[in-house]
Amino acid sequence: MSDLSYSRDNVVVQTFPNWGAVWGGVFTFIAIWSVFGSLGLGIFASAASPAAQQPVSGMNVGMAIWSIILTIIAMFIAGRATGRLAGVNNSRDGMLHGMIMFGLAVTSALLIVVIGGNAFGSTEIAGSAHNPYVLGIFADLGWALFVSLFLGWLAALGGAASSHRELPQPAAQGQVRHA
Repeated sequence: MSDLSYSRDNVVVQTFPNWGAVWGGVFTFIAIWSVFGSLGLGIFASAASPAAQQPVSGMNVGMAIWSIILTIIAMFIAGRATGRLAGVNNSRDGMLHGMIMFGLAVTSALLIVVIGGNAFGSTEIAGSAHNPYVLGIFADLGWALFVSLFLGWLAALGGAASSHRELPQPAAQGQVRHA
């Protein structure tokens, strides 16, 4: 990453991403998302009816809503953690750290899903790829993923931007500041 330069009170300030803070936010997101995602999966999967013609008809809507809300909350908390750990002094640097954390968290989560999917072996859905029911489930999941990632991105930026610390104001001339 390149450095970020801006001017404050006629002084050029250069900041660099705090990678420890970014990774801390990523691990915070993955921890919250995986624990409560598993809870939601357990709750909504127990509602599925395997003997029915369409066994997951209500499960996909509930799981979509759960994943959207969970991603927003997890990204906001991870963004706050990233901004706090980075010790940013303004919302601009906080948003930069939140954006980097979001990108790394999404990449890490997708990598975990792909590795986890490969660990269980391949599932054969090619024969049912033209089934309207299967296509409907994939369409619902695609939209839920888009909405949760978009709102999660905004939550990560907002969480990181709102966690900045105010810089101490310089003492007025003639006053002595004691430590």
